[in-house]
Amino acid sequence: MKRGIPMAWHGLNRMVTGWLVLLIVTFASSSINAEPINADADPGTTLLVMGDSLSAAYGIERDEGWVNLMAERLEGDAQIINASISGETTSGGLQRFSDILGQQQPDIVLLELGGNDGLRGLSPQQMQTNLATMIEQSQEAGAQVLLLGIDIPPNYGQAYRDAFTGVFHSLAEEYDVPLVPFLLEDIALNDALMQSDGIHPTADAQPIILDNVWPTLEPLLERTHQAAAQ
Repeated sequence: MKRGIPMAWHGLNRMVTGWLVLLIVTFASSSINAEPINADADPGTTLLVMGDSLSAAYGIERDEGWVNLMAERLEGDAQIINASISGETTSGGLQRFSDILGQQQPDIVLLELGGNDGLRGLSPQQMQTNLATMIEQSQEAGAQVLLLGIDIPPNYGQAYRDAFTGVFHSLAEEYDVPLVPFLLEDIALNDALMQSDGIHPTADAQPIILDNVWPTLEPLLERTHQAAAQ
């Protein structure tokens, strides 16, 4: 795999079945509750997570998801808004994004979208345009952006897979935003950390997801806190 993203998916029949499960995941209402999951936290810093099932705690208890674990690790130092919806595409996220951005006025935006675009074989160019628009809107609103990348199964073909994963790297370079190349690093190859559908991580995997995100997120938090103190 190019650009350091591992060949993370194996067991082709199980993978195809697992990814098709995502197609029939029930969508939450487009007016998903975008209130803080830790309302008693310091309102001085707000993090907005725009994601799909990987950030919406699909198949596990919501308080076991990595986003809720992030809120616990922050120990009240920031409010977390989780606007993730299972099954969401970059187009769906973009349709909701402007309103949520205006309502919540986050300091940091974590963009975890694109997996369902790849699943449906949608255009990587359109996916890149959608994500770019959300990055631009975030930066124009004064928010820092953290891009959370994902990989797709090899049965989609290497050319499409390279184009798909290349979107995240291109955006990170173009907009000078930090990137976690593969959100499920050290998880996707471990059957014990994946649900029976072969694509969604278990509750036990959620701390590892947070550990994958944290080293890149922490400098953004420090920068935000320093700016607030000035």
